[in-house]
Amino acid sequence: MGKATSRLSYRIIRKLVITMERRVVLKHLATIAGGLVALPAWANGWTKASVLPGHTYLSVTESELLATLVDTIIPTTDTPGARALDVHLFVEKMVADCYEKPFQERFKNGLQAVETMITQQYGRSFSNCDIPQRLSVLMQFQASPNVSEKEFFSTLKSLTIQGYTTSEYVMTKHLNYVMAPGHYQGCVSVSEKLKTMSAK
Repeated sequence: MGKATSRLSYRIIRKLVITMERRVVLKHLATIAGGLVALPAWANGWTKASVLPGHTYLSVTESELLATLVDTIIPTTDTPGARALDVHLFVEKMVADCYEKPFQERFKNGLQAVETMITQQYGRSFSNCDIPQRLSVLMQFQASPNVSEKEFFSTLKSLTIQGYTTSEYVMTKHLNYVMAPGHYQGCVSVSEKLKTMSAK
């Protein structure tokens, strides 16, 4: 587990184009190594199929914006980015299932606030802006004196990392995670040498 976690740590840190404090990254990696006890059952090695049922929290437009946001935080490089792994669906389900209604509304308002700010500054929607423009707005949210904006970005960043690192792809391809280790082989052939040894 140690080597696999180290490789994953390097990949994630390299992918996170928004500056993060080292202790934040290590906190999320420690969650993985510690067994993911804080996550709901469906979130451990989740797939697109496991997060789609009951998927009605955001509108199509809001979901598309969320997909672009998570992909800006963890873009595709030599490994799939957050959007390619459907992390936006994970984030949406986490907010819908694990947070109270008032927070859900604040999260939706945060999405709208991102779109409003970037349109005011660059005259285009978030999806139509280039990466530096997107990052500029997200960094403003990260440093904002507005509590709601800072809360939105902190939650978005945290859930994006959490969703990415607990996806089935990352768990199986980079952490060698096995849902049911130690599979029992009920019927196997016995070599002639073992037969001879058992007869003695």
